[in-house]
Amino acid sequence: MHADYKLSLSPLTPGQAEPLALDRLEEALDQLGFIPNMYSVMAHSPGLLDTYLHGYQRFRSLSGFTPVEQEVVFLAISRENGCTYCVAAHSFVADQMSKVPVEITDAIRAGHPIADVRLAALHDFTQTLVKKRGLPTQSDAHAFLAAGFSERHILEIVLAIAVKTLSNYANHLFHTPLDGVFAGRAWAD
Repeated sequence: MHADYKLSLSPLTPGQAEPLALDRLEEALDQLGFIPNMYSVMAHSPGLLDTYLHGYQRFRSLSGFTPVEQEVVFLAISRENGCTYCVAAHSFVADQMSKVPVEITDAIRAGHPIADVRLAALHDFTQTLVKKRGLPTQSDAHAFLAAGFSERHILEIVLAIAVKTLSNYANHLFHTPLDGVFAGRAWAD
């Protein structure tokens, strides 16, 4: 899924960023050892970058999902939205940090069924919420809840969709180049 319009704004360095964006870029450098290309372009809108990172951290720390489940959610959203940058980045995070079994990550990336029943239900419901714009059927919700999730988890998926929509759409508009660290998990829609 590629559109031809591309924002002409160049990635910002910390020295070019406004104070709020500068703080977020410096935090990324301290925590990750580099500033992801996505952050450098999102820094043009300090509110966008700050909101994205704040929501992302809230989802990570407060959602009640395990790290593996969090990656399933982020990958399902990013794949559904056709974000090559975020699918690659979250595949890398899934492999290196969240320890998602590679067969799960690869199934999501390829659009194949997930063998793990609980993770399949999580993936499918997340994908449904994106496709149906937050309007699941009773049947959709029942299958998700029957897999052991709660209604609160539905709201947490909404948070993840909001966060990933910010990053997915920004990456679409910038045609954000993939960072070298994520290159081994490059993905094409």
